[in-house]
Amino acid sequence: MLLHLHFFLITCLSWQFVEVSAHDHLLEGIYCGKENCYEVLGVTREATKNEIARSYRQLAKKFHPDMHRGIEEKKVAEEKFKEIATAYEILRDDEERSDYDYMLDNPQEYYAHYYRYYRRRVAPKVDVRIVVAVTLTIISVIQYYSAWSKYDTAIKYFMTVPKYRNKALEIAKTETKESNSKKGPKKSKAELKDDQDRIIRRVIEENMDIKGAYAKPEIMDILWIQLIILPYTIACYIYWFARWIWKFTILKHPYGEEEKLYLIRKYMKLGQHQFNALEEDERQEYLDEELWIKENFRSWKEIKDEEAKKALAENNKYKQYRRYIKQHGVGRMTFDDS
Repeated sequence: MLLHLHFFLITCLSWQFVEVSAHDHLLEGIYCGKENCYEVLGVTREATKNEIARSYRQLAKKFHPDMHRGIEEKKVAEEKFKEIATAYEILRDDEERSDYDYMLDNPQEYYAHYYRYYRRRVAPKVDVRIVVAVTLTIISVIQYYSAWSKYDTAIKYFMTVPKYRNKALEIAKTETKESNSKKGPKKSKAELKDDQDRIIRRVIEENMDIKGAYAKPEIMDILWIQLIILPYTIACYIYWFARWIWKFTILKHPYGEEEKLYLIRKYMKLGQHQFNALEEDERQEYLDEELWIKENFRSWKEIKDEEAKKALAENNKYKQYRRYIKQHGVGRMTFDDS
């Protein structure tokens, strides 16, 4: 009997604790604070968005500070108006209303409610995907126009080099004569010069194979396209790597020209664009010296490094610099310097 009585008392105390917890479920600092948002607007939890909006309009009109003249009345109205506006902001948004209802139903999850509330407040209002897409678009546009600017600079440079300009000039003169022989208004010297420059530029663009960083830009090179075809690029690399291992590491097949050039570029630590910018004769020289073999490349590099040191030692400016360092030292200041 005593055991049953003890169990009954524990059950009553538990129910009392739940009742108190359920009653004191509103948290200070979030949502409507210690006030119930539904009660602030005078609606039930089952109220529709239209009913909430209608109640808000009525209460806002009633408690708007401009509707009250006394200082105390105006102050009270301002506080009430803020409460009404806060409650409406929470209940008109479906996701925030859902979080608020969850708080009412689960008062024991104290810290989780604060986390949900402030996460929604701190989170960016703009969709992150839109921000990323816009950023990538801007980078791609800048990249594309920057590449065209570099290409234009390279063409203008080649137009000033006598070797290329003279060849293009011969073609330009022929085309200019043909255009002048046709009937039409006579052109001025300035117009003829502009026509000649346009033809020279076109001839250089058609005949010059500019490679490397100053190559003619292509749509496929921009960042957006590269990201779109990234899965395909990764698949191609996996296939290429597996083929290399199988063909040249396991089966020990001899390297082709493409593979030899790849190994040479790898040993030289050059990018694809840098290596492509080299003259054809220079690349052929590397092949002739069999630089794809690591021992040959090391020997060749040692020779080139020695030649570079020797050329630097014979350079007059470098000699002057060394004399200056020898006399004055690094980081020292003398009266002669001043």
